Amino acid sequence: MEVGYITQYIDVAQLALYLFWLFFVLLVLYLNKESRREGFPLRFNENDRGAPNTEYKVPAPKTYELLNGESVQLPSGKNDDHRELNATPLGPWTGAPLVPNGDPMIDGLGAAAWAERADHPDATTEGDPRIVPLSSLDPEEFFIAKYSRDPRGMDVRACDGIVVGKITEIMLDRMEMLPRYYRIALDSGKTVLLPMMFMTLRRSKNVPLEGSISERLEDGRKKEVRVASLNAAQFENIPTCASNDVITLLEEDKIQAYYGGAHVYGSRKRTEPFI
Repeated sequence: MEVGYITQYIDVAQLALYLFWLFFVLLVLYLNKESRREGFPLRFNENDRGAPNTEYKVPAPKTYELLNGESVQLPSGKNDDHRELNATPLGPWTGAPLVPNGDPMIDGLGAAAWAERADHPDATTEGDPRIVPLSSLDPEEFFIAKYSRDPRGMDVRACDGIVVGKITEIMLDRMEMLPRYYRIALDSGKTVLLPMMFMTLRRSKNVPLEGSISERLEDGRKKEVRVASLNAAQFENIPTCASNDVITLLEEDKIQAYYGGAHVYGSRKRTEPFI
């Protein structure tokens, strides 16, 4: 037999390959079980018959030490989400689609679903709130770049073409050095937040009618913020924050879910198929 052969049919390379396959299978099984630390065991409706038991798939509890000094044990063995779904199953069978009874964007259903995260702000490595108003930070360290446009004072236009308010503040993520939210003062007097990823910066549709020909040829239209997901009336139901200075993880999830869910539930046309 040649060098490396263990028997006539098995050599070292073949054995190493088999060990790698075994390691890879065990790794996949381990990661799959570790992914069940949150959200398991599954909760089923009382009328579901034959619902599978997932308790045996849950890993043993593990304690995590958080940066703020707190400790969390996962899985916790309890279900902290006690919300009742404001929806009716489309059929009597298990897993039937749910039909919203009210406004799914407010009730947190489907695309507008949100998780019950911790009701405290995300923190920096020093323990300070991570997302704060730009005006509350040192202007020598945090400022708008020279050739960037300051959105404060711009109009906010909904998807139905109605101006609903103005940008009054920038909520800055000082860990990532970028704005996360714009604070909007609605014309109704309410103050809400607009996530950066749900807005676009465009020029106003109103063309200037006064001035010289050269002035009118230049695109001197004012910049404005446009939101494609919400109409003017839906801005009134945006979840609000308890404080104007910080935003908690729970409030972030609710606000993001409301804007995201509007891309599906914002109008009747969006819930229907293209064909």
